Amino acid sequence: MDLVLDLLATVSRWSRSNLSEISLALVGCLLVLFGADLKGWVEQRLGSIAGALRVPLMALLCMVGSGVALIYATPWIIKGLSQFNNYSLAPVLLVVLVLIGVVADRR
Repeated sequence: MDLVLDLLATVSRWSRSNLSEISLALVGCLLVLFGADLKGWVEQRLGSIAGALRVPLMALLCMVGSGVALIYATPWIIKGLSQFNNYSLAPVLLVVLVLIGVVADRR
């Protein structure tokens, strides 16, 4: 049992030192998974605008929306994940990874 707890603590400490990269990767994965749905919703709202305006506006909204999500959501995820102690951070990250995999598999 001590071996498992030591392994969890070691992996959690390593994860904590790389939390910003892990959080950025999680936000990126969520953007990839749900980006098409958001793009479809925006296209639906912009459907009545002429094509010459709709295409650049859509590109601008996707670019700005993705950038804002990456810049502002990443610190929130870092704050949330940093609340876990060294025995629970690694299992939480593993569960999140599995959940993202299940969602990706179903799409």
